[in-house]
Amino acid sequence: MSKINPDFKNELNKYGSENFNACYNCGNCTAVCSLSDEENSFPRNMVRACVLGQDSEIQSSLTPWLCYYCGECSETCPKQANPAELMMSLRRYLTSVYDWTGFSGLLFKSKVLSTIAFVVLAIVVLLICAYEEFKTEPIMHFGHLFEMIAIGSVFLFILIPNIIRMWWLTILKPKVKVSLMSYIKASTDLIVHMFTQKRTLGCDDNQLRWFEHFILVAGYLTLLFTTVFLNWFYTENIYIILLGYAESAVVFIVTFHFVLSRLNKKKEITKFSRPSDWLFVIWLFLMGFTAFVVRVFIDLDLIEANLWVFIIHLVVIVQWALIIVPFGKWTHFLYRSFAIYFAKLKEPIKK
Repeated sequence: MSKINPDFKNELNKYGSENFNACYNCGNCTAVCSLSDEENSFPRNMVRACVLGQDSEIQSSLTPWLCYYCGECSETCPKQANPAELMMSLRRYLTSVYDWTGFSGLLFKSKVLSTIAFVVLAIVVLLICAYEEFKTEPIMHFGHLFEMIAIGSVFLFILIPNIIRMWWLTILKPKVKVSLMSYIKASTDLIVHMFTQKRTLGCDDNQLRWFEHFILVAGYLTLLFTTVFLNWFYTENIYIILLGYAESAVVFIVTFHFVLSRLNKKKEITKFSRPSDWLFVIWLFLMGFTAFVVRVFIDLDLIEANLWVFIIHLVVIVQWALIIVPFGKWTHFLYRSFAIYFAKLKEPIKK
């Protein structure tokens, strides 16, 4: 029998969900959800677990990550309990649970602390630029070096330990028996879902959103590769330069559309936006846009006289790499992929 935490409602409210107690178990959300079946009353099982304060059960569950937030459950809820936003709040909560540093929870729950973190990093970047006497070459070299070190460090010291903690909570702690061969066979699902997010297609009317997410992920990852490993800002190879332009354009065009959608709030999935949602999409837009502008200034031989353009880009990159990627909504991309992988491991062996 799972333990009851009477304070869990108050804790979950800090992550965005405010009205899930209005649920009176009518079952409408389960009836319309494509993820629901005879064994899983999705998402009602998570709603009930939250109402009862079964936080340990939620921490060991992969269910919140399997939801791609189509919003149908909230649209059909007669009590405005907003189960879709509850699932989003649970993902924020679980992100903080997996994070061994504790920073994710602090940043999700405190706008003030998040603002301070962004401002401090901006000041640090400016101090480094001042130390380099605002000289173009050493500052751009620092930016390239930072990206290489940040990628490895964030994954090695934060994200990989967090994935291991997720594995412990969802597979090892519940004592799910999994053979080595099962881990190997299921790895295909991990790779496919990580790079295609194809499970989104299981939701009604999600084809366009899936396509936008797919090209955004492709654009983001290839831009990262082009900038860091192909040294986009330094190369004179016309093919690499054009590739970088195309990738950065994809990133800021798609994210600009996401920003407009959140401002219009016409769909259920864009009606409720927490600071972490805005930070993710706006900073991703800024990253693509500023990278595009920096390369334009380089090609026009204007970067020396307009170093401020690269400094703005560097501030965005540092904040993205040290706050949003390890502690913000970016991690959903990683945790969701591993959740599908772990869910595959939990499936009963077919005889």
